[in-house]
Amino acid sequence: MRILITNDDGITAEGLAAAEDIAREVAGPNGEVWVVAPEMEQSGVAHCISYTKPMRLVPLGARRWAVDGSPADCVIVALRRLMAEAPPDLVISGVNRGHNVAEDVVYSGTVGGAIEAALQRVRAIALSQYYGPENIDAADPFEAARRLGPRVVRRILELPWDEKADYGLFYNVNFPPLPADKVRGVRAARQGRRPGGAFEVREHIAPNGRTYYWLAHGRGNREAAAGVDAREASEGWITVTPMRADLTAADRLDEIAAALG
Repeated sequence: MRILITNDDGITAEGLAAAEDIAREVAGPNGEVWVVAPEMEQSGVAHCISYTKPMRLVPLGARRWAVDGSPADCVIVALRRLMAEAPPDLVISGVNRGHNVAEDVVYSGTVGGAIEAALQRVRAIALSQYYGPENIDAADPFEAARRLGPRVVRRILELPWDEKADYGLFYNVNFPPLPADKVRGVRAARQGRRPGGAFEVREHIAPNGRTYYWLAHGRGNREAAAGVDAREASEGWITVTPMRADLTAADRLDEIAAALG
């Protein structure tokens, strides 16, 4: 098996090393693991592509490149140039430092990399590791993803992918903020929404007296609903969410068509 890895935390990120460990185990001794990842951190860039500026590819070793672009750029460059003659069987995007659940999904560069692979009709899995009190200060905060990831990825590879559909599936996986031996298991979960979790705009004053601003996640004032990714992962489950790039609100399409005549 040939596996391509990208991420949004950058080529030197600890989570990328965890993804390489997962990929090597899944690919097996005769497989290949390729890494094409952003040169610098790209968190929050979603599915953006750099078609308004040139990109630089920096070779860092056998089957390893840094790209001064987004995760989606990395996937495009890998599939259309670096691996064009023999495309990968699977793209792994991650392991992200922090969760990608609920509304985070639409901002996530990690998910953006998986979306691009799915659009190119390559199977893709986005992997993210929750951070919390029980793992944030651990020697290896990615231990749950690193140890349990290979088994989860193998199980997902056996699931439907709808590869002949206009928009094939990709999978979004979140590992809970726990050591591996405390993880409760694996659950399918739908994408949720964290009530009260909107962004805040925080004002600061620079030493020169100028005002500047940081965007920051607001604090949710209620728990997410049962059965959704944010709730299940926070309660100790590895969550697996099937997704598509198709944003059509299909459940309302007939109603809208009738209203428009």
